[in-house]
Amino acid sequence: MELAESTHPRICLLPTASGDMHDQISNFHRSFGERDCHPSSISLFRLGIDRVDVREHLMAQDVIYAGGGSMVNLIAIWRAHGLDAILREAWEEGILICGQSAGAMCWFEQGITSSSGEPAPAEGLGLLPGSACVHYLSEPQRRRRFMGEIGARGMLAGLGMEDQTGALFEGGRMIESIVAREGAAVWRVEPGGNGDGAAIEERLDSRRLEDVRPTGADALSAEILEFRETLAARTASHRTRRGVGRLD
Repeated sequence: MELAESTHPRICLLPTASGDMHDQISNFHRSFGERDCHPSSISLFRLGIDRVDVREHLMAQDVIYAGGGSMVNLIAIWRAHGLDAILREAWEEGILICGQSAGAMCWFEQGITSSSGEPAPAEGLGLLPGSACVHYLSEPQRRRRFMGEIGARGMLAGLGMEDQTGALFEGGRMIESIVAREGAAVWRVEPGGNGDGAAIEERLDSRRLEDVRPTGADALSAEILEFRETLAARTASHRTRRGVGRLD
């Protein structure tokens, strides 16, 4: 929200990578609903029911947020709907694009995905240069494949991002890396220079994000609000599923 060029930013979730999973959508609205912003979401799988002009809606946003899931499916579905061109247009117009997991890797030229089971290289949108690998230490097989591919020059050099870390770009240049957990890190991974097929890791100096969660009475109020919103989201989910069932 601080990066958005608005005091009341409009933030749109694209939950495509998870198959537009309702839990991801409701968690997003619950997280941003109590903040000074205008959250929305677009479900590409439900455009026949929740009709929206996708380009018009996205180009009116201050922030576009891509959720996690399958990077391979994400890219394929976005391209089928023409979102690859729309998102590039939004980025070139200065709209902040961001995301987590598959929704973080998708902006780069390449990423390491587990969409088909074992970690493997996948093509991204190419808005940001190089490659990226998320869940860098929590899923060691991703890291091994990432380093192996870069060492063998099968993938471009890039970033290994541990859980609760991120990287901020302006245009195609990385401005800083950030962490939200003690001990977490972002790594720069490049091919070694001795021709043995190995990769080199460099731990980057990262800015630690402050914890701005409420405490005391404010925390209790926030927990009560979150509980109520969860119940409301579940009720809405049941209604939506029954409605879709009748339509089918």
